[in-house]
Formats: sequence, structure tokens, C-alpha cells
Amino acid sequence: VSTMNAKTSSEGEEEASGMRNETLGESGRLGEAKRGQVIRVAYVIAALDLTFLFMQMGVVPYLAKSLGLDSVGFGYLQTIFGVLQLVGGYIFGRFADQFGARAALILSCASGGVFFLLMSFSTSIPLLFLSRLPGVFMHGIPGAQKVITDMTTPSQRAGALGKLGLCFGVAIITGSALGGVLSTKFGVYVPMYVGLVGSLINTLIAMVWIPSQTKPKSDHHVTEHSNLFSIREILRLMKFPGVMEVFIVKVFAGLPIGLFMIMFSIISMDFFGLEAVESGYLMSYFGVLQMVVQGLVVGKLASHCTEMTLLRLSVFIFAGVGLGMALMRTVWHYCIIAVPLVFAFSMLATITNSILTKAVPSSDTGAMLGICASVQPLTRMVGPTIGGVLYKQFGVSSFGYLQLMVNLGLFVYLLKSKIPLGEMKSQ
Repeated sequence: VSTMNAKTSSEGEEEASGMRNETLGESGRLGEAKRGQVIRVAYVIAALDLTFLFMQMGVVPYLAKSLGLDSVGFGYLQTIFGVLQLVGGYIFGRFADQFGARAALILSCASGGVFFLLMSFSTSIPLLFLSRLPGVFMHGIPGAQKVITDMTTPSQRAGALGKLGLCFGVAIITGSALGGVLSTKFGVYVPMYVGLVGSLINTLIAMVWIPSQTKPKSDHHVTEHSNLFSIREILRLMKFPGVMEVFIVKVFAGLPIGLFMIMFSIISMDFFGLEAVESGYLMSYFGVLQMVVQGLVVGKLASHCTEMTLLRLSVFIFAGVGLGMALMRTVWHYCIIAVPLVFAFSMLATITNSILTKAVPSSDTGAMLGICASVQPLTRMVGPTIGGVLYKQFGVSSFGYLQLMVNLGLFVYLLKSKIPLGEMKSQ
């Protein structure tokens, strides 16, 4: 009898192991150490990619001004980049599903190289606008998220995705400072040269260290013959249990603060009375908060609380942040509000990405991440118009009241609704 029990137990362990391997796909056969190494490489690629992006973001306004582009033209430049990112996010995700995370990361890094190459040649306004075109495939964070999604079990995913915020914090501090120093000492085009070389190095890192296959081979047939862009496919993903509800919360919970952040450069000058250097310090402060929250807090909470609890918590804190924003009067008030703001923003992004990738088949996680990545470009498209009207007509407090009302409504919705998260809870 004991022999039979041992055999049954052994068979059960083998079956459970097989199920884990199937969940992880090719990564299940890589071994724990190898998977950890690949995930760390994905973090490095994401950190470098964001560093180069922030490096040029601080330089582009000065480059545009030197070429004779006015504020309206600069707005068009930003809008074009937002539209390209919006359209390209889903296409990039579908590409990752069909050709693998490695190919997607290589495409993103190579597109970044072309982006910086064209910017280094931007000696006129038409060339500057042309340099935005590679932005359609520049999606380093979704690419890294796809690698992490393929390499982790459902219970590990939220914590692993959360650590990407640490990369964001490092990048916003390093990139902003590096871009300012290089452009001041060596000229406005030097950050572009550094970004070009760095993007090529990133491409080589992805080619050498990321496995050629990271998702289950059994799922290939699902997307192999599908078009890269299909409205029908987007609607199909939204029909999975819980996806539409969670995605709506993701979009609307962060929309008011997104409008505020788009107008922040103007608000920091007019409302807070900050100089350019002081605004830079404030951005660095945000970067440090992001590093602490994502690196130390999100992962630990995700391992102790259910995802629905954390989703409700982030929305509730967002509502409180809205009340604080409505009442704030000085930059010091904003620095205090920034702590719960960064926590809620980071938690919302991490938990919703984790829930949504668990809700769809592993063959569609790239497309789902691409759809999630399109939320921010969409906000950048509508933000300048809506944010400008709110600020001009009702002042800074209007962003806070909007944040409060929207998130209170979402919190009540999350309390009363029965979102089917059966497949999405950490196992």
C-alpha cells in the first residue's frame, strides 16, 4: 500500500510539475536560475531603454526651439508621437505573441536606434517630425513585461512586474540628469549619439541573453496566422471574464492624474512658481519615490493580499489623493501628496497588468500588454485639450475634484460588482 501511495504521490508531483511547465512554456524547461537571469536581463534592458528616452525628453524642447518650432508646433510633435505609440502598442503586442518576446525586444531596441539616428540628423523641423516615426515600435517596457509574463508563474507575476517600476525610477533620475549635463557641456545632439550607441548595445543584449522562445509552443497556432492589427481580436480579448471591467477601472482611475501630469510643466511654473532647476529636483524626488514603492512595497503587498483587495485599495487612495490635490496650495503640499499618489499609481498599473495577463491565454499576453500600454499614449492625445480647458476655466483644484469623484465612483463599483477573478487570483 505504501508503495502504491508513493507511486501515486510521485505521479501527482510529476503532473503538477508538468502543469507548471505548461504554464511557463519554454521557460519551464530553463530552470529557476536561468529564468531569474533572463528576468534580470529584461530589467536591465528596460532601465537602459527608459534612461535613453528620458535623456532625450529633456533635450527635445531646446532642440525644437533652436530649429524655430513654436509651442503650438511642439504640441503637434508630441501629439504625433502619442498617436504612433497608441497605434503601435497593440501591434507590438501582437508581434510579440506571434514571433516571441525576444524578437519584440530586438525590434523595440533597433527602432530606438533608428529614432536616435534620425534625431541626430534633425537640422530642420521636417526632419524632427520624421524622427518620431520609429516611435510606433518603441515599446521597451511592454517588451520586458512580455518576457517577465512568460517567465513567471501567476503567483510570482505581480511582484516581478512591480520591480519594473524600480527601473523607471532609476531611469527618470539618471536619464534626466545625463541629458542635461551632456547637452549643456557638449551640445544638444550629443545625447542623441549616446542614445544611438546605447540602443545598439541594448539590441545586442536582447539578441544574446533573451531566449528565442519564452511562451508555450502549444499556443502558437492560436495567433500564428492572425493579422497584427485586428479590431476583432481586441474585442475578443475584452470578452474574457473580468477583462472589460478591470480595463475600464485601469483607464478611468488614472485619467484625472494623467491630465494633471500633462499640464504639470505649466502648473509648476504658474501655480507653484518653480524654476527649471527646481522642477528637475521635483522630478528626481518622484523618481526616488517610484524606486522605493515599486522596489520595496508593491511586491510584498502582492504576496500577502489578493489582487482585488489591492485594486480597491489603489482606487480608494487615488480618491484621497484627489481630495488632497483639491486643497493643496504650495509645492510642499504636493510633495506630501506625492507619496500616496506614487503608491496608488504604481499599485494600479502593476495589479491591473497582472490581472489582465492572467485573464487571457498565454498566447495573447503580448496583445493584452500592448493594449495596456496604449492607455498612456491615449491620455497624452486627449490630455492637452481637456487638461488645458480644466486648468484655464477652473484652476488646479479641478483636477483634484475630478480625481476624487471618478475614483469614489470606481471604488463603489468595485465593492458592489462581482468581477470574475477566478482564473486571475495568484495560485
